[in-house]
Amino acid sequence: MAKCFSFTATRDQCLRFSFSQSGLKSTVTDLGDGTVMHCWVPRRPKPARPDLLLLHGIGANAMWQWNDFVSPLAARFNVYVPDLVFFGDSYTTRPERSEQFQAQCVVALMDALGLKKMNVVGMSYGGFVAYSLAVQFGERVDKLVLICAGVCLEEKDMEEGMFRVRSVDEAVSVLLPQQPEKVRDLLRISFHRPPKRMPTCFLQDFIDVMCTDHLQERIELIVALHKDRKLSDLPKLAKACGWKCTAGGHQGCRARHQCREAQRDVQDLKNFPR
Repeated sequence: MAKCFSFTATRDQCLRFSFSQSGLKSTVTDLGDGTVMHCWVPRRPKPARPDLLLLHGIGANAMWQWNDFVSPLAARFNVYVPDLVFFGDSYTTRPERSEQFQAQCVVALMDALGLKKMNVVGMSYGGFVAYSLAVQFGERVDKLVLICAGVCLEEKDMEEGMFRVRSVDEAVSVLLPQQPEKVRDLLRISFHRPPKRMPTCFLQDFIDVMCTDHLQERIELIVALHKDRKLSDLPKLAKACGWKCTAGGHQGCRARHQCREAQRDVQDLKNFPR
């Protein structure tokens, strides 16, 4: 029997309404190279306000990850919230899967929207993309904020126990859950106080709506992020910009160590907010 109600789809519609109420509108931009990007943009941008770009992590679309922040931020900034490639309504026919390619797509989108310079905030996977954006397009970035993004990750770190998963395959099974129990694992890892009870039917509904589209491509994104990664290969930010790295949760101490490593890779920190 066909499903007549989806909690996840209903929640998604509520988030769309919330973003709209915050003064944003949904746009889709064809970049002309086989890549299409969806982005929430200000309905009426105000030239006197700085532009703020919010980049989400692995998981559901950008709305689910930024909804609690959009309304207060939209009161002070022109807020732009794209879906990264293979999330939400963004996709590509090109074969690239690196965070460098994601950053290039985001900048191409900002070009199409007429943005020249922006403040960039990246959460988790979005932090890797944000860092790459600042490396490749430093002249476009005013301030950079990384949230729970271990850009100093090395391939060996997972095997040495820095994370609560021991392999890329295990990480994929949690980050891109295909069974309700894996969603529970994700919640236990992601939340300081995870929900104690989540009905299996709700979790399966979330998987069906949010975790099945572009599954193979998302797996390839995670594999590309981890494969042969070395701290010594991490590009440095050649341009001084405002810089902040935050970490917390179960992996807080180790993540804060990675933040300090990342900060040492910035060549000029005179504008670093203490």
